[in-house]
Amino acid sequence: MPDLSIKDVPVKELEIIRSQAKRNHRSLQGELRAIISDAARRTRQPMSLEDALEKIKKIPLKTSSEAVRMVREDRDGR
Repeated sequence: MPDLSIKDVPVKELEIIRSQAKRNHRSLQGELRAIISDAARRTRQPMSLEDALEKIKKIPLKTSSEAVRMVREDRDGR
């Protein structure tokens, strides 16, 4: 895996990241990797319309009440 170096990080920002790392029971390096991974996930390309349609077709719904049940389960699981 390649190394990454960040220079001239403001002290206040470094303190904030160190605090986050401590709260998340991670090393500073682990916290920075988590921040980078999260940012990379959020910037991925959106799914194409064709891919979304294929994914929807694979959902085994037969009635609208099944859809309602799935939505409620998802909502209540949050």
